[in-house]
Amino acid sequence: MENLVFQNHPTFELGTNTFVNVPIILQYENLPLIEVLQTHDVGFTTQIPIYHPDGTYLAKAVGSRLFLTEDGKRAGLILEHPARATVCKLGEKTLFEIHRTDAAALRTQAELYTPDGRFVKCSQSRTPELYKADGSALTIRGGSVLSGCTFDRCRIGIWVKRNGSVALGCA
Repeated sequence: MENLVFQNHPTFELGTNTFVNVPIILQYENLPLIEVLQTHDVGFTTQIPIYHPDGTYLAKAVGSRLFLTEDGKRAGLILEHPARATVCKLGEKTLFEIHRTDAAALRTQAELYTPDGRFVKCSQSRTPELYKADGSALTIRGGSVLSGCTFDRCRIGIWVKRNGSVALGCA
């Protein structure tokens, strides 16, 4: 995940693709993996669930804050807060990083899993995954590459199904 810039309307950038007024950026089956929420205190922010590879729901990232579930606490997740960042670790492995680039923007890097253990990579990687976003494009397993696209006012930007099908710009 690249940048979320807060304006009069939420604009979210993912792998050079722009999502404008799209409440669910990425959904797997019926589970939103990346959402844009409107709040009364900060305007717009993101919400991202964090699952363990076995499907255990560990934490939820809301904007630049991470909230551990009871299972996340039992698993030993650690939150670190270096300057202008929040880092979520399991042992020595970093699962999720949120960096505040300025007052109105966040940059996130994550290794996410779905509740059924499918891998979602939101950074550079050569390992096989359901989905990957780096600075140049968004690649969906199976060879679909999205680059420079704009999704405007749809309900779900990218909807990935367990059977491998992908829907874009869903109403």
